[in-house]
Amino acid sequence: MNFAKSLMLGGAALLVATAGAQAADLPLKAKAVEYVKVCSLYGAGFYYIPGTDTCIKLGGYIRAEYAFNAGGMTETPSWGGAAGQGNRLSNNTIYRSRADLNIDTRTATEYGVVRTYFESVFTWTTGSGTVAGGDTPGVYFAFVQFAGFTFGKAVSAFSTPWHGGPGNITSNLLGGDDTSTGINQVSYTAEFGNGVSASISLEDQSSYRWAQSSGLSSNVTMSNVFNATGGSAATWLQGAGNGTNYTAGTSIPDIVGKIRVDQAWGLFQVSAAAHQVRAGYYNASDETSGHPSDKWGFAVLAALSLKNLPTGAGDSINLDATYADGATRYVIGGTSPNQFAMYSNSGLAGIYQSVGFAAAPDGVFAGTNNLNGTGISTVKAWGIRGAFNHNWNPNWATSLFGAYSSVDFGGTGGALYNAALAAQVAGFGTTYTGNPNFNIAQIGVRTAWTPVKNLTFTGEVMWMRLDQNYSGVTAGNVSPTSTKPNARYEFKDQDTVVGAVRVQRTF
Repeated sequence: MNFAKSLMLGGAALLVATAGAQAADLPLKAKAVEYVKVCSLYGAGFYYIPGTDTCIKLGGYIRAEYAFNAGGMTETPSWGGAAGQGNRLSNNTIYRSRADLNIDTRTATEYGVVRTYFESVFTWTTGSGTVAGGDTPGVYFAFVQFAGFTFGKAVSAFSTPWHGGPGNITSNLLGGDDTSTGINQVSYTAEFGNGVSASISLEDQSSYRWAQSSGLSSNVTMSNVFNATGGSAATWLQGAGNGTNYTAGTSIPDIVGKIRVDQAWGLFQVSAAAHQVRAGYYNASDETSGHPSDKWGFAVLAALSLKNLPTGAGDSINLDATYADGATRYVIGGTSPNQFAMYSNSGLAGIYQSVGFAAAPDGVFAGTNNLNGTGISTVKAWGIRGAFNHNWNPNWATSLFGAYSSVDFGGTGGALYNAALAAQVAGFGTTYTGNPNFNIAQIGVRTAWTPVKNLTFTGEVMWMRLDQNYSGVTAGNVSPTSTKPNARYEFKDQDTVVGAVRVQRTF
């Protein structure tokens, strides 16, 4: 027994000595790990960046969409390009997959919260990508906010919170402004308390305030300022996007102001914008030909949102109305085209097809030099859109939405436009009457199912009508596009129905 105790005590002493020797060889003990801490100052999802007093939030979504009888995503009506031609070059179904990532950082300072926000998307869409690559990544937002100022790519001060979607999932509801993917700006917002605020902003004209360029080659392209002498009316009829650009470079950014009231009952907003209309040269390829004088256009908007209606918890009505003179992209806005060319059956004997076409520039002028050149005649436009949104229960919701847009060239601008069109299609038996003024009506319904939090399945159907003001037929030798035959075409109103299904997981 004594021998066993001695053996055990000796073994324990040996282990202690060995452990002490090994400990002496180890480096100094490391500091405790600096764990990520929750930041509750700015709402759920924010965490402190380790070692700093800056809070960060990561978010985004994964989305899959499927459009039917559309000209593009999301649910773009077939109002231009190959889709508008209504032939075998059109995609009857369009698929899109998109991943969105956003980063929001905020730091409390003596001047208030300093915020940075970045949002980028990665997209693959039918007809615009390759198997290995896909669409080009896009930057939606990238801005810094400090002491009431916003610097960078952010939502326009002119826009409403619902942009072009008062109750729909598309970005193609016309009749008002839509800068849901950001516009470069320098702006200042003053908060007066009780939900009352006012903003003033200097905003980049390009992209949102200009006509769509080669970035949307599937749609018809045109300049903001149309030179009737240049014969661009022919390209409008063709719907091909080969027109000459008579728009000058930006001289002065758009000047935008807004007053908004946010309350528990809803929202009321009034916005205004001043927009400079500048043409290039009378002869687009000769800077010595001179140019018309610059003009100022403007746009005004009034918006109303009513929340928590008696029809159900969370129900709402969103409405906005916009008027523009020389600033049509504030009405025919967003990522939609501002030129339309649609074809369908005619029904008249000896006529190949019917065609409806329209365009919405800021202004029209004519001439080849200062001696015979005219000034810019601005184009006027107005629109109204809205939606009633109803929640059946926490999992199901339906929206009924619609919009109406109207574009008026006026007497002078309409005459210049008609002169250019007549030069292209007159003679050879062409007979028509009318003017380039047009209206667009849209109405649709959306239903969404959210089986679990942040996962939503949405279905939407929208009807659209292009109400153009020409009647009659073209000459027999007119070939509107490279795929259309030399034939006679009837000027006629056009309509279409498009649908889309979306699956989105937000995180």
